[in-house]
Amino acid sequence: MKQIPENPFTTYIETLPANEQNKLNDFFTEFNMHCLMAKKEKKLLQTDFEQALLYYKDAGVPLDTALDLLDIRNLGGFYARPSILWFALDDAAKIYPLSMEHGSMSVFRLSVYLKKPVSPQLLQMALNFTIKRFPSFATTLKKGFFWHYLDTTKRRFLVEAEHDIPCQPLKVSLSGSQSFRVLYYENRISVEFFHVLTDGTGGMTFLKTLAAEYLRLSGAAVSYDETLWDTGETPDIAEFENAFAKVPLSETASGFIDKPAVQMSGRLSENKPCRVIHFKMDAADLKAASANYHTTITVYLLAQLFLAGKAATDELSGEASIQVPVNMRKFYPSKTVRNFSMYCGIRLPLSQITSLPAMIEAIDAQLKQKTDKPAMCEMLTATERLVGTLKYIPLSIKQPAAKMVYGFLGDKIFTNTLSNLGVVHLPDSVAAHIESMDFVLGTAITNRASCAVVTINDTAMLSVTKMTADPTFEEKLHALLSADGIRMKTEGSPLYEA
Repeated sequence: MKQIPENPFTTYIETLPANEQNKLNDFFTEFNMHCLMAKKEKKLLQTDFEQALLYYKDAGVPLDTALDLLDIRNLGGFYARPSILWFALDDAAKIYPLSMEHGSMSVFRLSVYLKKPVSPQLLQMALNFTIKRFPSFATTLKKGFFWHYLDTTKRRFLVEAEHDIPCQPLKVSLSGSQSFRVLYYENRISVEFFHVLTDGTGGMTFLKTLAAEYLRLSGAAVSYDETLWDTGETPDIAEFENAFAKVPLSETASGFIDKPAVQMSGRLSENKPCRVIHFKMDAADLKAASANYHTTITVYLLAQLFLAGKAATDELSGEASIQVPVNMRKFYPSKTVRNFSMYCGIRLPLSQITSLPAMIEAIDAQLKQKTDKPAMCEMLTATERLVGTLKYIPLSIKQPAAKMVYGFLGDKIFTNTLSNLGVVHLPDSVAAHIESMDFVLGTAITNRASCAVVTINDTAMLSVTKMTADPTFEEKLHALLSADGIRMKTEGSPLYEA
C-alpha cells in the first residue's frame, strides 16, 4: 500500500506544547473566517501560512512573533467577500489586448535587488497581503461585446521562481488568469506587468509596496510616508481611476502618424528578447557627465543612444527616432496606478548624429516642445479619436480591424525607446535594505533594442532589451559612457539565441 508522506506542518504542531498548539488553532480558526474562497484556492492560501510559519521556526523566530507578523487581519476582507468589481480599460490600455492578435504583447518588468537573498515563503505571504491594496491588479482580462475589460478575481496570486527569458507573454486567456507575475531569483524580486494593467509609475508603486511588505515580514521596522503605500489602508477610488477622462481634449490632434525610422541592422532574433543587459552606473558620475554638457540626464542619454544606434545600422540616410514615454501625472496630478502616460518621438537625421555637443541642443529643444502640456493634450486627443473609430464595432470584428490601427501605433516609426522612471524615493527604513533596482521593457516587433533607466540609492541602472544578437549597439554605448568618466558594472542575462 502506498504510504502517504507526513505533512511537515502537522509534525511541527505535534512538537509544540499545548498552549502553543492552542494559539495555532485559534490562528487558523480566524483564517477560516477571513478566507471564503473555493476549496482549492483556500487550501493553497492556508499552505502559504504554514510554509511561512515553518520558515520562521527554522529561522529561530518565536511563535508569538511569527503569529504577530502573519496576523490574519492583514488579509482584510479581500478573500472573504465575493467578486463584484470590474474595470473598463483605461484609454491607453484599450489597444493592448487587440495587439495580441498580431504577435505582440506589451509586457514590462520592474525589479528590486535586496541586500539579502529572498525567502520565497515570505514573498508569497507579502503578495497575499499586498494584493488587496491594488484592486485593479487583482483582476483577469475578459472580453466584452465592444471592448475587453478587467474583472475582479478572488484567488491566491502566485509567486514563482524565475527560470525563463524576461518579459515573456502572460497567458491571460485562461479563466481567472492574472495579468502580472511576481518572480524571485537570489536577492531579486521582479514583477512583470501586462501593460493593460498599469504603466511604469503604477507598477513601481506596486513593487515598492510589495518589497516593503516583504521586508516587514522579514523583521524590518518599516515606516510609511507619502512615497510608500501601506497595505493596511483602504483603497481610494482615485487610485484606480481612468485619469485620462479628466484631461480636457484639445481642438487639434497630432502625434501618432509619422514616417518609418531607420532601424538597427542586426538580424532579428527568434527568441525575444535574446538578451537583457544592465549598465549599473554611479548616479553621481552620470549626473556629472550630463552637467559637463550643460544638460539633463535624459537628454544626455538620448544623445548617447542616437550615437550608439547610428553605429549599429548600415543605413546611410534617413532619420532615427527614439520614443520617450511621458508621465501625464506631472500635468494632471493623480494617484492612479493605472495607465496615465503618453509618449513622443525625438527624431534626428543620421547626418546630424555626429557628436554630443552638436546634438544636445536639438534634442533638448525637441524634448521640451514635444513633452509640454499642449503637445501631450494633442497626443491624448489623437488617442481618443483613434480609439473612438472602433468604439461601436463589436469585438469579434474589431480585432481584425485593429491591425490597421495597430499599424499606426507600431514601432516602425521608432528606432529605439528610452523610458526614464527617474529617482525612486522610499523611507530610509526601506531604502536601507535595497541595493538597486532595474526597469526592463518588453520586446518590440522591429526595433532591435529598447532602453529604460531607474535610479535608487546612488545607483542608476540603464537596462537594454535586445532583439538581435549583434552586440554593436551595447558595445558602442558602453564605450561612449566610459569615455565620459562614468563608472559602471555591466551585468545581464545569457544570450538566449541558438
